[in-house]
Amino acid sequence: MPAKILLYYLFTPIADPEAIRLWQRDLCELLGLRGRILLSEHGINGTVGGDMQALKRYVRKTKDYAPFKGIDFKWSSGSGLDAEGRSLDFPRMSVKVRDEIVSFGAPGELRVDENGVVGGGTHLTPGALHKLVEERGDEVVFFDGRNAFEAAIGRFRNAIVPDVATTRDFIAELDSGRYDDLKGRPVVTYCTGGIRCEVLSSLMTARGFGEVYQLDGGIVRYGETFGNAGLWEGSLYVFDGRESMTFGDGAAVISRCAACESPTDRMVDCVDETCQVRVVLCAGCGDVHPCGRHAAVAA
Repeated sequence: MPAKILLYYLFTPIADPEAIRLWQRDLCELLGLRGRILLSEHGINGTVGGDMQALKRYVRKTKDYAPFKGIDFKWSSGSGLDAEGRSLDFPRMSVKVRDEIVSFGAPGELRVDENGVVGGGTHLTPGALHKLVEERGDEVVFFDGRNAFEAAIGRFRNAIVPDVATTRDFIAELDSGRYDDLKGRPVVTYCTGGIRCEVLSSLMTARGFGEVYQLDGGIVRYGETFGNAGLWEGSLYVFDGRESMTFGDGAAVISRCAACESPTDRMVDCVDETCQVRVVLCAGCGDVHPCGRHAAVAA
């Protein structure tokens, strides 16, 4: 059976996240799935892998729960299955309850109702995004809602990439004032599957950014629509065993090895074990490297 991966989220009020955790854990174990699911009073955020038939059953069962009926599941190809038919892209199945389903460190700022995040940016389909760019040209600003290291191997053309090592850094970054000049321009936030921009766009709107959009379905949905022929350049960093993916043959390689400057989209861990940043490094230059923040440690 073909190995597949599902990426999904939904912001909706959940009265008893712990009960949903137990149900989702048992369902995934029954179907032989692996991956990560986070739950909170604000909704669900998951990435799960396995064979296609098991994942189809998972989608059906999850959508049977009325609050989750509207989940938009995004499919992509996995690396493969082991002898027991389990995904090679995840070591185990993890289902947890947290204060946030995406960790901005601001659960008190987030408001969610049955329609999703309250006060977030206007959703743009990939086609609507192109129309906005055609109509407004260089006035449009692409704002990367991911960690800076993810953008090293792929990003939208001319995008602003905030210098953040974790999602929790965005609050201080926005409050610093260094992006205040964008408050009068159309700002399009984007991230891998869309979830981080749901929260980021609401935080930006609350801080006075007057025209904020979010790419509906994230980079994944955009790549499914336009492949390598649109405004996206390079590879997409993903948080599973694949580490990166592209949207068809001929994807541009926009990143260079931190050691020898050769073109590559291969990423490795920083040499410091406490560092959460990853570094672009070609296969010929090894498996660990200082990220810049820890160059002195390696020396």
